[in-house]
Amino acid sequence: MTLADLLFTALYLLPLIFVMVWYLRRHRRREAAHVATWKSSVESGLTEPASLHPVIDPRLCLGSKACVTVCPEKAIGIIGGKGQLVNPAHCIGHGACKTACPHDAIQLVFGTAKRGMDIPQVSPSFETNVPGIFIAGELGGMGLIRKAVEQGRQAIDSIAKLTGGKYPYDVVIVGAGPAGMSASLGAMEKKMRFVTVEQEDAFGGTVYHYPRNKVVMTAPVELPIIGKMKFGEVSKEKLLEFWQGVLHKTGLKINFFERMESIKPDGQGFVVKTSKQEYRTRAVLLAIGRRGTPRKLGVPGEEQAKVVYRLIDPEQYRKQHVLVVGGGDSALEAALACAEEPGTSVAISYRSEAFARVKEKNRKRLDEVQKAGRVQVLLKSNVKKIETGKVILDQDGKRIELRNDAVIVSAGGLLPTPFLKEIGILVETKYGTV
Repeated sequence: MTLADLLFTALYLLPLIFVMVWYLRRHRRREAAHVATWKSSVESGLTEPASLHPVIDPRLCLGSKACVTVCPEKAIGIIGGKGQLVNPAHCIGHGACKTACPHDAIQLVFGTAKRGMDIPQVSPSFETNVPGIFIAGELGGMGLIRKAVEQGRQAIDSIAKLTGGKYPYDVVIVGAGPAGMSASLGAMEKKMRFVTVEQEDAFGGTVYHYPRNKVVMTAPVELPIIGKMKFGEVSKEKLLEFWQGVLHKTGLKINFFERMESIKPDGQGFVVKTSKQEYRTRAVLLAIGRRGTPRKLGVPGEEQAKVVYRLIDPEQYRKQHVLVVGGGDSALEAALACAEEPGTSVAISYRSEAFARVKEKNRKRLDEVQKAGRVQVLLKSNVKKIETGKVILDQDGKRIELRNDAVIVSAGGLLPTPFLKEIGILVETKYGTV
């Protein structure tokens, strides 16, 4: 090989070598960042996803990074050349990673080996093991607004195909959250005979009970009759305002303050008894939340009017002494919202030594307000007694008394499993399974 050939070869290879070195350095930096994120999750005790989440099979994963690219929450990273859920607390279960994976290496599952999740048994058409009873939205484990809206629409598509029996109603829709609203619009569009009942005085489901100005993470989605909801990141108030406009525009009727009490078989259909009347229907769509009955503390004094189980408007606690009980996002958000009110003193009590499964944004905000002296954080503590002007807690064996005007218990709720079992619906506890 001549000197000219060597020079030509070097000139040809140098750019390629430069690109490879640059690529490898960038790859190492990104992997180091993903490793740091995972270590932070482990140190914070945030290794358990809240709901539906991806499990990546390392035998099938080729490290294409497609899942990393499409995940807006940055919940997935690449470690050792394989995809991994590095920030489980940020995963909201939209499933974009599964769709993007070119090697079919991702499954979406409920629960984990450590923490089971009760999920009613439903088919791909959203029908339960009881023919004619369907479930869509949060009750089925899907709390994401976009997915709940899609499920409500798809469930109505399935119900519209049912035949047999002559009933005054084609479907009774229970619940006016995202899934119930979408299903109701779908039924209206298909000119079905339907009624939608909601036990409370407002639509929106779980969203309605979020604290004021809470940002609701959603995404563009198709609503029957209305078309595309063009939202990305939107506040609770804006979303409820949009839905209110939907009611006015379409004339959709919702029976508020009407609680569903029982569902009884009636030939090929059902009799749905509510707090106001009975409906004979071919099918039932349960679009209710998973909260069910609020989880209570079971301590003396809990029956007082000052004890509530969700925060609606923090302004009502202005210039009061407030105790928030719980360790999830709803508890932190309630404490932070109340702390913003002038003259309000806030304490948050949680039984464990660290807040589990909370968004990093909420954790950082709590750290900031705690350092500023606006929130007192009491980890490893339990409420022992609630009195008229104070609460008594035990913190790691030490008795603590706090002045108190209000207690907000944000300890989650109990899945309405007894009701589901009563009407024959099978409920499975998922431990990291589909």
